[in-house]
Amino acid sequence: MPTKHTPSLVQPAALPVTTQPPAAAERRTFPIVGIGASAGGLAAIEAFFSGMPADTDPNMAFVLVQHLDPDHKSLLTELIARRTRMQVLEVTDGMPVQVNCAYIIPPNRDMAFLNGALQLLEPAAPRGHRLPIDFLFRSLAADLHERAIGVVLSGTGSDGTLGVRAIKAEGGMVMVQNPASSEFDGMPQSALATGLVDYELPPAEMATQLMAYVSRALNHPLHPASRVSPQSENALKKIFVLLRSQTGHDFSQYKPSTICRRIERRMAVHQIASMEDYVKYLQQTPLEVQALFNDLLIGVTHFFRDPEAFAVLQAQVIPKLFAGKPSGSAVRVWCTGCSTGEEAYSLAILLQEQLENLKASYKVQVFATDIDARAIAVARAGVYPASIADNMTPERLARFFIQEPDGSAYRVHKGIRDLLVFSEQDVIKDPPFSKLDLISCRNLMIYLGAELQKKLIALFHYALQPGGVLFLGTSETAGERGDLFTVLERKAKIYQRKEDFQGAQRAALGRFLPPLMERDLNQPEMVGKTALAPKLSLRELTEQTLLQQLSPTAALVNGNGDILYLHGRTGMYLEPAPGEAGINNILKMAREGLRRDLTVALHKAASSRDTMAVTHVRVKTNGHHTLVNLSVCPVLGGPAAALESPLYLVMLEPAPDTASPSSATLLAPALPTRADKWTPEVSDQIAELNEELQAKEEYLHAANEELETTNEELKSSNEEMQSVNEELQSTNEELETSKEEMQSINEELSTVNTELQTKVHDLSRANNDMNNLLAGTGIGTVFVDHQLRILRFTPAASQIINLILSDIGRPMAHIVSNLVGYTSLVADVQAVLKTLIPKEVDVQTHEDKSYTLRILPYRTLDNVIEGAVITFVENTEVKRTREALKKANALLRLAVVVRDAHDAITVQELDGRTIAWNPGAEHLYGWTEAEALQMNVRMRIPPKLQNNALAQVQQLGLAHTLAPFQTQRLTKDGRVLDISLTATALLNEQGQVYAIATTERECNVNTEPAVTQPP
Repeated sequence: MPTKHTPSLVQPAALPVTTQPPAAAERRTFPIVGIGASAGGLAAIEAFFSGMPADTDPNMAFVLVQHLDPDHKSLLTELIARRTRMQVLEVTDGMPVQVNCAYIIPPNRDMAFLNGALQLLEPAAPRGHRLPIDFLFRSLAADLHERAIGVVLSGTGSDGTLGVRAIKAEGGMVMVQNPASSEFDGMPQSALATGLVDYELPPAEMATQLMAYVSRALNHPLHPASRVSPQSENALKKIFVLLRSQTGHDFSQYKPSTICRRIERRMAVHQIASMEDYVKYLQQTPLEVQALFNDLLIGVTHFFRDPEAFAVLQAQVIPKLFAGKPSGSAVRVWCTGCSTGEEAYSLAILLQEQLENLKASYKVQVFATDIDARAIAVARAGVYPASIADNMTPERLARFFIQEPDGSAYRVHKGIRDLLVFSEQDVIKDPPFSKLDLISCRNLMIYLGAELQKKLIALFHYALQPGGVLFLGTSETAGERGDLFTVLERKAKIYQRKEDFQGAQRAALGRFLPPLMERDLNQPEMVGKTALAPKLSLRELTEQTLLQQLSPTAALVNGNGDILYLHGRTGMYLEPAPGEAGINNILKMAREGLRRDLTVALHKAASSRDTMAVTHVRVKTNGHHTLVNLSVCPVLGGPAAALESPLYLVMLEPAPDTASPSSATLLAPALPTRADKWTPEVSDQIAELNEELQAKEEYLHAANEELETTNEELKSSNEEMQSVNEELQSTNEELETSKEEMQSINEELSTVNTELQTKVHDLSRANNDMNNLLAGTGIGTVFVDHQLRILRFTPAASQIINLILSDIGRPMAHIVSNLVGYTSLVADVQAVLKTLIPKEVDVQTHEDKSYTLRILPYRTLDNVIEGAVITFVENTEVKRTREALKKANALLRLAVVVRDAHDAITVQELDGRTIAWNPGAEHLYGWTEAEALQMNVRMRIPPKLQNNALAQVQQLGLAHTLAPFQTQRLTKDGRVLDISLTATALLNEQGQVYAIATTERECNVNTEPAVTQPP
C-alpha cells in the first residue's frame, strides 16, 4: 500500500498556439535534465558532457547547479563549452529554456524553473547551509512532472536528496554517479540511500543511458488504463501475483492508472517493450520486484502540509479531543500512511501545544504506520534536512527541534518523539488500532479502488470511538458512507464519526470473519439446502447456539480467545484486564481460578474440535469462591462453517454447592501405599488427572514453541534495528566529518581554489605561530575594541585578570583583576584610545608578583586604530635581583672596609668556629685565612682565659654588643698578645644571635699575659 505521494500526471492535450506562451508549448515537447554537483564535480561534469554523441542532438535541455564560490566569477560556462556541441549559457533572470542547450547557474544565486523559464533568487540561507540542487530539482518536478530528470554527481553533504524524492514522486527519472568513481561520495551516497535511484553509473556512461531512456519513455505516449489489452491485463495480474508473493502486499485493488504508469516507467528504465516481457524479467530478477514495489511507495510529505487544513485542525478539532476528558486520561491518534513521519510529528506538535495551553496532565499517544519499512526507519530516527525550516515557523523549529552540530539537519526533540509509536503496517490486511480520537489518512485513498476505499472508511469508523474525527487529504472524501461520518469542515476534509449499530461494526470485524465481510449480504446464501437470512448477525448466531446448549452466560470467542460477543452477565467470571484497552481476550479477563481450566479447555476444544467440559471450578469472586461448570464447544454449521477462523462458545453455568462433587473435583484422593490396592474409583481419578496433566503439557509445549518463535522474531528485529542504528551512526559520523565550506567552493576554479587554500593554510599557520609565540613568551596580552570589549587574550593574562573563554565580548569594566592598589585600568585604556599616547605602569598582584603594564593603541596594516593592546610583562625577578644587587653592593662596600682595615676583624659562630678572617687578622696573628677557617677560637685563647671567654659570649647574647675590653690572644708562633677587643652579636631575621663579630687591636708587645676583666 503506497504511502502519501502525488501521482504522475498524464500528458495534457496540446493547447492552441494562441492560448499558451511559446515557452510553455515548447516545454512540453522535450525533457529537462537537472544536474547537481559540488566538491569534485568539475571532472564529473566534463566526463558527462564528453560522453554525449558528437554528431547527434540529445533533444533535451540541461540545467547545471554547482556549489560555487559567491565571491569569484565562474569559469564553468567556458569549461563546459569545450566538451559539448550544444550552446552553453550562464543563466540570467527569466531566461527561457531552449532544447539542445545547457544552462549554468551563476555564483551566489538560487535557481528555479517555472513555466519554461529559469528564475534567479537571492539565497536566503547562510553560506554553507544552502541547498541549491534541492531547490532546482523540486521546481523541475512541480513543473515538468514525468519529464523532469535529475542527475546527482560528486559532492559532500546531502544536497539533492530531497529533490530526488520530489522528482520520483512526480514520475520522473533519477541518475546518480557511482560512488566509486566520485571524488567525494557524500551526495551520491545520500541519494542512493533513498532507494529511489534508477541508474547508478559513472558520468561517462550516463549520456548514452539517458538518451535511451528518453527515447523509450518520453517519446511514446502512455497507454491509458482503460485501453489496456486483454493480454496486457493478464500480464498485469501476474505482476500483482509476483508482488504479493515477494512482498506480501496486494495491489490488485489499486487504481489501474497509477499502477500502469509506474510499471511503464520501470519498463522504460530497463528498455523493455511489452508488459509480457516485463513479467518474465520480474520472474528472473527478484530485485526488480522490490524496485517496482519501492516505486509504488514513493512518498511525498513535509511538515504541516496544506497549512490551511492544519490551521482548521488546530483551531476546531484538537481542543475537542481533550474536551470532557478527565485529567490523566488518554488521547489516541492514528496517522496512517505516515511515510517518513513529517505529518505524524506535525500532529504531535499540535497536541503538545494544546497540552501546554491546558496546563493539565493527559496521556497522548500517536500511532504512526506505513507499509514502507524504509520510510518507517527514517521516521523513527527523527532526523530531517535543514530545509524543513521552510515548512514551519521559527518558534516551532526552535522549540521542537535540535540542530545537529554540523548544521545540516534537525533532530526531533525527545519530548515530541516520546509521544509517537512508529510501526510497519498494511492498513488493508493488518489489524487496526481502536478507541481512537483522531485518524489522519491524507493522500492515501486516492490510489485505491472504490471498493477498497469503502472498506477502509468502514474500518476507520470501527477504529474511532464515538465522536472521533477523521482527517483526510484535500483530494479525498468519505464518499458514499454518509451514514458513517458527518462533515465538520468540508474544505479541510474533516469528518466526525456517526453511530452505526449494525453494518459498520460487522464490517469492522471482518478481520475475524472475512467471508462475512466480503460476500454480498443483500443476497441469501445457501448452506447445504438451507437458505440463511441475509442479515444474520453475531448476536443471532450466538443465541442460536445458546438455545441448543441452554447456557445462561456465554461468550463467543475465536481460537486465540478474542471475545466477539458476550451473552448474559459475565461479571462474576470475567473482569477487564489491566493495561492498554484493545481487543478483549477471555483468557486475560478470566478471574482467579478460572483461567487455567479455561485455557486448557479452549486448547483441547480447538485441537479436538469437540466439546470440552470442566465441572465444579472454583472462581474467586469479590472475596469468596463460586463454583461454576465450564463448557467450550465449537460453533458448527450455519455461517460459521465457512469461517477462516473457527469460533467457540464458552459457557459458564453455576454449579450446585455440594460437598461431594466439590471435594471430588478439588481434592486429590488419598492414595494407598501399594498400587495393587487401588480401587477402580481411584484409578479413574488418576487417569483423569494424567489426562489433564498431558493436556497441560501439550499446551505448555505449544506455548513454548510460540515463545521460541516470538523470541527468534524479536532477535531478528533487534538485529535489523541494530543494523539500522549502525547505518544511522555511520551516516551521522560522515556528516559530522564533512566540511561545509567545501560545499560552497567553486571547484572548477582550480587555480583560485589552490591559491585560497594556500592563503588559508599560511594564515592558519601564522595564526598558530602567533598563538604559540604569545603563549610561549608568557606575556599576558589582552585585546580590546573601542568599547573596551574583550576581543582576545592569552593564557598568561588569565592569571592577572580573572578571564575565561566566555568573557570574550564582555566589557573590561565587568572583569575582576588580581592587581593590588591599581584600579584605574579602564580609565587608562580610555585615555590611551583618546590620546594615542602609550602608557606604562608597574603593578603588583596579590601573589606578590610584579608586572610592567603597557597600554598601546591597536593599529591595523592600514594604520587604523581599532582598539587597544594591554600587555603584562612580569618583572618580579628583576625587582628581586635589583634589591639583591643593592644589598650586595652595600656588603661589598663593607667588605672593602673589612679588607683594608689594619685591625683584625673576625666572625665566629656560637660554638667558636671561625667563619670570617680578614688580612688584618692574618697580619696580627700569623694564620692565613684558609688556616683560620679550620680553627676554633679557643685555639687562640690562652687556657686560663677560656672560661671567661664563655661568660663573655653569654653576656653578649643578652646585650648584643660589649664595650671594648682588654684581653689576650695567642699567635701562630706561640706568643701571647695583649689586645683590645670589641665584640658584636650578629642577628638573623628572627632577631636571634647566630654569630659574633670581633674587632681586635694590639695594645703592647709584652710577652707575659696581663688579663683585664671586662667591665
